[in-house]
Amino acid sequence: MVVTQENVAVNGSRRLSPQEIADILRDRIRSGDLKAGDRLPTQAELADEFGVERGTVRQALRVLQEDGLLTNVSKGSPPRIAEPAPVVGEPQPTMVALAPRLSEALAAQHVRIDAACLTAESFMTAVSQSVRLIHEGRARPESIDVRVLLPSRKINLAFPVPVEGRGDDDPVHQRWLRNRNAQAQVLQHNLLALQETHGIDVHVTFRALPFTPPVKLYLFNGKEALIGYYVLAEREAEYESQTLEMYDTLGSQSVLFSFQKRAGQRDAAFVEESQKWFDALWETITTDLTLS
Repeated sequence: MVVTQENVAVNGSRRLSPQEIADILRDRIRSGDLKAGDRLPTQAELADEFGVERGTVRQALRVLQEDGLLTNVSKGSPPRIAEPAPVVGEPQPTMVALAPRLSEALAAQHVRIDAACLTAESFMTAVSQSVRLIHEGRARPESIDVRVLLPSRKINLAFPVPVEGRGDDDPVHQRWLRNRNAQAQVLQHNLLALQETHGIDVHVTFRALPFTPPVKLYLFNGKEALIGYYVLAEREAEYESQTLEMYDTLGSQSVLFSFQKRAGQRDAAFVEESQKWFDALWETITTDLTLS
């Protein structure tokens, strides 16, 4: 394999970081310059190409191995480009699919979970199941950082809405708001409790969306995205001794589709673009959310 020289410095004064080297090699894999089964150059060759120490190269290779893009990183010989991972099962309803994917995410040393949804019901339920791994000692992350986007209480939701139309005092909206707050508070409590019981550095933050999300999205450690559509139907629900007829969605029955960075270029691009979408909302048009 011919190793081409990269522009590894700015005005000859800055060396690339392990993450930057990993990003360059990742781009070569996705573009097809490096194909499944190909061997990478030796660590010495890569260190010479990028103008860095071998330890920096080793760190970059570990990043790519964690992303599922390399195999045999620690075997002595140059690692190979990994075969694309098979698709993880068939799409399943949220209540079935979310907990095992969350459990896998919690196995990381530093956990980062982002979620955008109508309420936190499914997320709350999945967390209560998955944190058992930590209580049982089968997972022990050092930190957990969770960010959740939920609709603002101040907007007119697209759904749920009364079948007969909104009035001045909308019990459907009141019911949704009560559920949004209660479920998010339970989610927050279950996660923050890990800080007290296991000494894990936990942060849980909520932001308010100025619109009704048409889909639910979960992002795990920057490596996997789960997305499901909210499908509306006419249904009834009890609230404060009255029966409400509404157009609503049962989020727990939304089918989740999994995209993993290690599954190939298409899935990797979806995960990255979904993360950009979430980050952009978080940093721009969303506002502080108070659970009350």
